[in-house]
Amino acid sequence: MTELPTKAEAIASLQQLGLSTYEAAVFVALQRLRTGTASDIDRITDVPRSQVYGAADRLAELGVIDVQQSNPIQYRAIELDTARDRLRSRLANEERNAFEFLRSVQGEHATDAETQVDVWTVTGRETIDDRIGVLAEGATDRIVYGAPDPEYVVPVIATALESASSDVSVTVISESQAVCDMFEDTAIETSLIDEELLLLTEGYHGRLLLVDEDTVLLSSFETEGSEAAIWSASTTFGAIFAGLLDDWMEQFLSITEE
Repeated sequence: MTELPTKAEAIASLQQLGLSTYEAAVFVALQRLRTGTASDIDRITDVPRSQVYGAADRLAELGVIDVQQSNPIQYRAIELDTARDRLRSRLANEERNAFEFLRSVQGEHATDAETQVDVWTVTGRETIDDRIGVLAEGATDRIVYGAPDPEYVVPVIATALESASSDVSVTVISESQAVCDMFEDTAIETSLIDEELLLLTEGYHGRLLLVDEDTVLLSSFETEGSEAAIWSASTTFGAIFAGLLDDWMEQFLSITEE
């Protein structure tokens, strides 16, 4: 059975939805009380009574509690599903406003130095997966993707490769037959690398992506399952590295095909 979150975890999650610490604590207290005064809330929380009023007023503005103008003032929690929908809607609006502004100012003060950066680094497997997907979507001629085993062919990557294969040449290389088998019924070509030949790469373990002639991503598997990568798109560096990887593949893949 799934373990229920603690009160502290629930308050932390409510903060991620835009509530302050006091607002989250008051909101939780009202779920327990259903209806209560500032004194009632103060009794079962660590929120000072002087702060309860402000937090409750803010919750009322957000539409997640009701207020009765009695003496003393009474507060009531609204239905949870409604409260959740309102917090989600507010968060979505805040996200939309922020990113609409960011999109409008992109590059506003960019300098030549900033636009000429050749190599970028990225860490974390999911982030690298997403970057591979984005780079693959920009292909106009060819894609080569190298992955050691099926767990590195996640849906975002498989979808990008299969979508691109209708317009460009796509090749997947791996030392794992299981990876090659994943694309058996697609237009994607596959090439199996002999594991013994990989020893000549001096123990390198990671992923590679080539897009067209000037875009490249190389990752390295670190300790404890972490992954880091460098990538460069539509640059001189990318073209040079793509050429080196082409030479490597020509040597290794031609040997395995003999």
